Amino acid sequence: MPQVFSRLSASVLGALLVLGCSKPAPAPEPERAVRTMVLAAGSAEGAREYAAEIRARTESRLSFRVGGKLLQRRVNLGDAVKPGQVLAQLDAQDLLLAQEAAKAAVLAARVSRDQMAADYRRFIELRDQGFISAAELERRDSAFKAAQAQLEQAKAQAAVQANQAAYALLVADTAGVITGVDAEPGMVVGPGTPIVRIAHDGPRDVVFSVPEDQVGLLRAAASVPGAFNVRLWGDDQPVKEIRLRELAAAADPVTRTFLAKADVGKLDAKLGQTAAVLLKTPNVSQVIKLPLSAVLEQQGRTSVWVLDPASMTVKPRPVQVAGADGNEVVVANGLRPGDEVVVAGVHVLTAGQKVRRYQAAPPTQTASAASH
Repeated sequence: MPQVFSRLSASVLGALLVLGCSKPAPAPEPERAVRTMVLAAGSAEGAREYAAEIRARTESRLSFRVGGKLLQRRVNLGDAVKPGQVLAQLDAQDLLLAQEAAKAAVLAARVSRDQMAADYRRFIELRDQGFISAAELERRDSAFKAAQAQLEQAKAQAAVQANQAAYALLVADTAGVITGVDAEPGMVVGPGTPIVRIAHDGPRDVVFSVPEDQVGLLRAAASVPGAFNVRLWGDDQPVKEIRLRELAAAADPVTRTFLAKADVGKLDAKLGQTAAVLLKTPNVSQVIKLPLSAVLEQQGRTSVWVLDPASMTVKPRPVQVAGADGNEVVVANGLRPGDEVVVAGVHVLTAGQKVRRYQAAPPTQTASAASH
C-alpha cells in the first residue's frame, strides 16, 4: 500500500507540475467602442499655408582679411551699426612690424637706385671721353633700370603692408543690425573667419520652404495678383498681400524642399519673427475630408482605420493627404464616398479587431446615474 500511495502522489505531483508550466490561453481582445463617420464627397477651400520667417533681404557675414588674435569686439547681438563703425579689432603688433620692415625695404631700394643713377651718369662721361665702350654703358643702364624696378616693387609691397595693418580693424560698410556673433575676444581667427553677422537696413523678405510636389503650383500663382498673403503670428495685424520674389531652382539636399522668398514691402515686422504664408488656389470640389483625429502614422505611411460593417472589424488603409482645410484633412487618394472610417480612438486599435459603434447615453439616463 505505501508503494501505491507513493506512486499516486508522484503522478499527481507530475500533473501539477505540467499544469503549472503550461502557458495560460491569451485573453480575447476586448471589443472597443469607436466613433465612425460615413464618407461623402464635399468641397475644400483653395488655400495652402506655409510656416515662414521674416528675414533681411541682405545679410552679410563680416570677417577680417588677415589673421590674428581678437583683442576686442565692440558690438553685441541686436546692436544697430552705422557705416564706418568699428566692430572688432585684432592684435596688430606683427602687422605693424611688417609695415615698418616694408618701409625700410623702400628706403634701401631708393638708396640703391640713387647710387646706380649716379654711376650711370659718370659712365656716360667716361664713354664720351672714350674710356669705356658702348656695351659697358648699356650694362650700367640696365643695372640702373633694375634698381628703379626694385624701388617700385618695394613701394608696392609697403602699400600692401599698410593695408594689412589697416585690416586689423573690422569696419561696417553699411547700416544694419547685428544678428549673430561668431567669435569672442581672445580667439585666434584666420582670414575669412566670420566674426559677426549684420542684417542690412532696407527691404525685408518672408522666407518659407515648399515641398517638391507644390513647386509648380507656386510658379503658376506667382503671376496671379493677390495669390500670396502673409500673417504674422502673435500679432493683431490683418493679413497682408505679398509678392513672390524668388524660388530656388534646386531642392535642399537634406529636407528636399525648395526655398521661396516673398517681398513683404513696408510690413512692420521684426527680424526673425514667425509668420504664415497663405497661398490661395481655386476651390476643389468632390473631395473627401476627414477630422485630424482620424489620421495616424503607421510604418512611415499615413493611414486611417476603415470599418467593415459585415464583420464589425477594422483594418488600416494607406491614404494620400492633399492638404488641410481648417481642422480637417483633405484626402487625395485611398478612400471613396461610402467608406466608414474611425474618427476617434485610432491609436488603440489593431488590424482585425472587433469594434462596436459608440452611442452616447440619453440625457435622462445620464442624469439618473449621476443622482445615484
